[in-house]
Amino acid sequence: MALVGFGTWQSWRWWSWAKAPMVVTDTAPLVQLAIEPGTSVDRIGQDLAAAGLIRSTTAWDVWSRAWSLRRDLAGDPGFYQAGTYALSPNQSLPDIARVLWDGEVEEIGFTIPEGWSIRQMADYFAAQGFFESEQFLAAAAQIPRDRFPWLPDNMPHLEGFLFPETYALGSGQITPALVIEMMLTQFETVALPLYQSQSSTLALTLKDWVTLASIVEKEAVLPEERARIAGVLDNRLRIGMNLQVDPTVEYGLGIQQTPDRPLTLTEVQTPSPYNTYVNPGLPPTPIASPSRASLEAVLNPEVNDYLYFVARYDGTHVFSQTLADHEAAQEAIHDARSSPPSSPIIP
Repeated sequence: MALVGFGTWQSWRWWSWAKAPMVVTDTAPLVQLAIEPGTSVDRIGQDLAAAGLIRSTTAWDVWSRAWSLRRDLAGDPGFYQAGTYALSPNQSLPDIARVLWDGEVEEIGFTIPEGWSIRQMADYFAAQGFFESEQFLAAAAQIPRDRFPWLPDNMPHLEGFLFPETYALGSGQITPALVIEMMLTQFETVALPLYQSQSSTLALTLKDWVTLASIVEKEAVLPEERARIAGVLDNRLRIGMNLQVDPTVEYGLGIQQTPDRPLTLTEVQTPSPYNTYVNPGLPPTPIASPSRASLEAVLNPEVNDYLYFVARYDGTHVFSQTLADHEAAQEAIHDARSSPPSSPIIP
């Protein structure tokens, strides 16, 4: 009995040592560990030991077998999941096993601002090192109607339907297709119900709604002006007047004007399917990803008599009912911008 007891005590002491956390400081940095699909339990143990996260690969193997049996009996026939994990040497072996089993991968967040185009998104993802911009553009040219049957027909790409939001993904899961699926799902959750709730009275198709909202998004700087701008655009469409909005010209030409470099007359007159100065109606697709606020503004535009608006370069606009008032406002803004600031009078 003494030998058995001694042996049991020795085994308990070894097992307690093996499952205890590594002796490290409280400020020990996290260790990033990548597990590829199909990696064996033995290989995972070797990688954990090499990273200084566990002491014994034998203990890892024994614990993994026991853990697998226990979870299987509990009706959870899972296994360690692939992905990239952020682990601490302070974690015990059982805690590490649980993290890998439950797939608590390290998450990487990304934020798509309101008003971004697909091209801006692609460049952003490339700059973050997620994937090449051309990979994203190619994926955004695929219209997954099997998964999202509400997407409009005859769409050359998903411009406007990739909802701007902050997202989080497991670091081992980031692909253009998965990112796009998340953004379309968010549109389906947030934006689509807005349209469907008013579709019986709304004269706009889903694509036209998003297209008009994308123009409002690019034109409006202040939230309180969204509905007013939407009202102006609605007025123009109702009387058959060209929309005449600069962002559509910029989108068609792949350029962006600035206060110091506005669009030229030649650019405004350059033929393009997106040029709303020369083409009546809406452009063929959205020109950016509109926010919920812009989508709501198009559903509930301000009722007004304005047909024109011009930016003051401080975020606000001057709204006019007549062309004469509009041209006067343009001239006043130009003069104010061209005039040098007055010098203080020094006695």
